[in-house]
Amino acid sequence: MNCSALLSLTLMLMQLWPCSPSMQNHSTHNSEQSSVAVRRVKRGWVWEPLFATEEQTSIAPVYVGQLKSDLDKQDGNLQYILTGEGAGSIFIIDENNGKIYVTQKLDREKKPFYTLRAQAINRSTQLPVEPESEFIIKVRDVNDHEPQFLDGPYTATVPEMSPEGISVTRVTATDGDDPSYGNSARLLYSLIQGQPYFSVEPKTGVIRMASQMDRETKDQYLVIIQAKDMVGQPGAFSASATVTINLSDINDNPPKFPQRLYYMSVSEESPMGTTVGKVFAEDNDIGENAAMNYFIEGDNSDVFDIITNNETQEGIILLKKRVDYEKKRRYSIRAKVVNRYIDDRFLKEGPFEDTTIVKINVEDADEPPVFTLEYYVMEISEGAVSGSLVGVVTARDPDTDDCPIRYSIVHGMHLKRLFSISEHNGTIITTEPLDREIASWHNITVTATETRNPEKISEANVYIEVLDVNDHAPEFPKYYETFVCENAVSGQLIQSISAVDRDDAAEGHHFYFSLAQEATNNSSFTVKDNQDNTAGIFTAKSGFRRQEQFSFYLPVLILDNGTPPLTSTNTLTITVCDCNTEVNTLYCRYGAFMYSMGLSTEALIAVLACILILLVFFLTIIAIRQQRKKSPFSEKMEEFRENIVRYDDEGGGEEDTEAFDISALRTRTVMRPHKARKKVSTEIHSLYRQSLQVGPDSAIFRQFISEKLEEANTDPSAPPYDSLQTYSFEGTGSLSGSLSSLGSNTSDTDQSYDYLTDWGPPFKQLAGMYASHRSMGD
Repeated sequence: MNCSALLSLTLMLMQLWPCSPSMQNHSTHNSEQSSVAVRRVKRGWVWEPLFATEEQTSIAPVYVGQLKSDLDKQDGNLQYILTGEGAGSIFIIDENNGKIYVTQKLDREKKPFYTLRAQAINRSTQLPVEPESEFIIKVRDVNDHEPQFLDGPYTATVPEMSPEGISVTRVTATDGDDPSYGNSARLLYSLIQGQPYFSVEPKTGVIRMASQMDRETKDQYLVIIQAKDMVGQPGAFSASATVTINLSDINDNPPKFPQRLYYMSVSEESPMGTTVGKVFAEDNDIGENAAMNYFIEGDNSDVFDIITNNETQEGIILLKKRVDYEKKRRYSIRAKVVNRYIDDRFLKEGPFEDTTIVKINVEDADEPPVFTLEYYVMEISEGAVSGSLVGVVTARDPDTDDCPIRYSIVHGMHLKRLFSISEHNGTIITTEPLDREIASWHNITVTATETRNPEKISEANVYIEVLDVNDHAPEFPKYYETFVCENAVSGQLIQSISAVDRDDAAEGHHFYFSLAQEATNNSSFTVKDNQDNTAGIFTAKSGFRRQEQFSFYLPVLILDNGTPPLTSTNTLTITVCDCNTEVNTLYCRYGAFMYSMGLSTEALIAVLACILILLVFFLTIIAIRQQRKKSPFSEKMEEFRENIVRYDDEGGGEEDTEAFDISALRTRTVMRPHKARKKVSTEIHSLYRQSLQVGPDSAIFRQFISEKLEEANTDPSAPPYDSLQTYSFEGTGSLSGSLSSLGSNTSDTDQSYDYLTDWGPPFKQLAGMYASHRSMGD
């Protein structure tokens, strides 16, 4: 069966052979003959796969392999040529026999193979005998690289008490050698350090637990793993890595109180919420596995409470209710601690809780007095005489020595002292009669103080109600304005009235209205009680005349239902109004006012006219007086201001006669706008006095000239013709002395300038100017 298959494959190849272009090149027949007949041509090149071993350091070239053509007759007529990667440098060929040598050290990790081309030519004709053919020289690997742990050092975590065989982590080493050739890259893992707790799989590098470990005994292990290539054979390279394995905590330990009995104490005067003490249960676990809650068991949980401090895991015992040394001096409580998170796997080991006993002693303290009631409510009737008993407050000393108590009332600065208390027995009495209508309740504060220790004070509030007594008679709630028309008929309702009572009736107020006894027989009006605390006023006759009687005063008797009943007489004023049937209240009020003044309308108008005339006369007098107060010189002052001419600039000196026009300076119409400038009169006088001692080169002189020059240059309002310059310095050697007239009491017209002509040519023009000025003045 195999022979027949091989025969079929040979026939197929023979049919496909002419299709190959390279085989056509190997044919020794021409193209015409090949088209007529097809014949199999035998291949000319003969060689085996070529390999070169890396890392060879021989001085002589190392043989790699041989290229050979089947046309080579060993007569030296063929020449072998090698081209391609590394030809001539790394690889050389013997051109006579085709043997290839390597001349340099190779590194497979840098270049694993080289692609070259070979050709055989006839030395005589230099024609190719064999076509150029491509082949590959592979670099054969040797074990020249050590394994490497690229990800080290390693860190892993595994729960404590994990079962044997559970995977912890995996380490992996790499080798730069060829994994497809030999054993150079085949690694084997082993454990150098870590027995007997851990193991490692030789081929995979997986680290596993070899025994159960307790974190509370040791929580960290250092494991060293070694990796060897060549499957651990002699001469293999190796590398090691360190693996730090941490054991994570699990809740496998219950909390435990280090003490079975605790002693604490608390003062009886400690307020609620006071910290009595702390207890602490130890738990070898950490984190949330060590979290715990504290409880109080037993009957004392209503007096004490315990809370958990989540940061320190302490149990803080707090006072839940005030304790009293005189009632109970010692308490015993049972404190319980339980793990907050429990692992069910370890419940078989026992309950994760513990208990302890805490004994608490109550310390005696000097307590302040205690009132028998938290507050007191007392009553007293209004109007009770001064010194009437209101009530009694009582306090006691809770301590065993039973110290005497002194009572007092806390009086406010703004409150009237209406009560007093006996400092020995707490009896409260009034200091003056009370009026319920002013204040129906009084709130006072009573203090109780130990006589031997005044710092121990207690307070209690006393609420005193003032009981009502019928001591106020009923009265009208307001003033009634009652009017009746002159033509009113008998039995006409002219006013509805009511009453108020400041007393507090237990069953409600009820008032009775009637005419007073003195007005019953001869009254022109009647009172009708409506039986609803109101009454109506009716006319008892028809027609009224203002000329006969302008107003009536009707006494109304009002009776209340108090005990004892009280009555009051209230007078109702009824005014007769000039009207028909309907009363115009405004008109009637005006008439009543005029009647009460005893004036008629004409008389009132005359009085108002007189008042108006007096008012006009008074205003006229005030206006005349204001006019006289005005200044008589106001117009002259305005004229003076218009004639003032100001000159503040400085000139060029005595010889500067063309800088200004003297006639313009004397023009009264020239008025420079006012500009606030530095007042220099005082400064000029001072500097003039200094000029007698200093010369032109003085610093004071130069400063003064610079300031004046700066003022003149920076004055934007100075007209171009105003160039008068002011100087107050004269040279110390000048024969003329000072030319300034600021210190002179005489005017220009009083002075004689004839002496200027005697000063010589420098003052000639100045003398002419003042001479012309004097002639003009004359």
